[in-house]
Amino acid sequence: MTGPPDRGPAGTLDLAQVRAYGGAVADFTGTHELRPGSGRVLVKTGRAGLAARAGHDLTLEIVRWSARVTVPDAEGGGLSAATVTAELDLGSLAVREGTGGAKPLTERDRRDIQGTAGKILGEAAKATFTSSRVIPSSSASAAPAGGTPAGGAIEGMLTMRGTSRPLRLQVVSPAPGQYRGSATVKQTDFGITPYSGFFGTLKLKDEIGVEFEVTIEEIPNGSA
Repeated sequence: MTGPPDRGPAGTLDLAQVRAYGGAVADFTGTHELRPGSGRVLVKTGRAGLAARAGHDLTLEIVRWSARVTVPDAEGGGLSAATVTAELDLGSLAVREGTGGAKPLTERDRRDIQGTAGKILGEAAKATFTSSRVIPSSSASAAPAGGTPAGGAIEGMLTMRGTSRPLRLQVVSPAPGQYRGSATVKQTDFGITPYSGFFGTLKLKDEIGVEFEVTIEEIPNGSA
């Protein structure tokens, strides 16, 4: 194995990819507890409306979150039987970047955005995800280093503000232990009214992007 990988998303373990990089599937068997030190979760918003040019496309980070990834051994189903759960504290959203707009974001803008998000979502708002199916890559062999990363998906239910909806997370694994993924969430599916300002001429798009990356460490033999 090479040194510690970069970071990649919470979730799926790709058998073909692990083999391609010389790792053993057994190295990842067991339960992995993930925290912000293991990676990060980002929310990306877009603009709509007649005054869209005046607004910003935002990148926000969910600062407080946790996840658990459990990978059974081969007799228990292996990678395809893996499970993923996550809890996200939506009250911990922090503005990391704003692109576009009539002028750059100021620190006051960032505080105002975070305050508005708190009012819309509720200060104690949380989101949870529970997987129902993990789909490793079906490819027989993964791309070599520098090639296209192997991919997979995690299907499950996202629950927010008392409402649950199906969610499919697309995941890539550029190297053993690295997982990066993304999904699209429609705010109105969860009873959230997208932000609207300037008398409705500047709005957030209903669909927002969720991106995440984590590193899952190998479990030493005998400690799973």
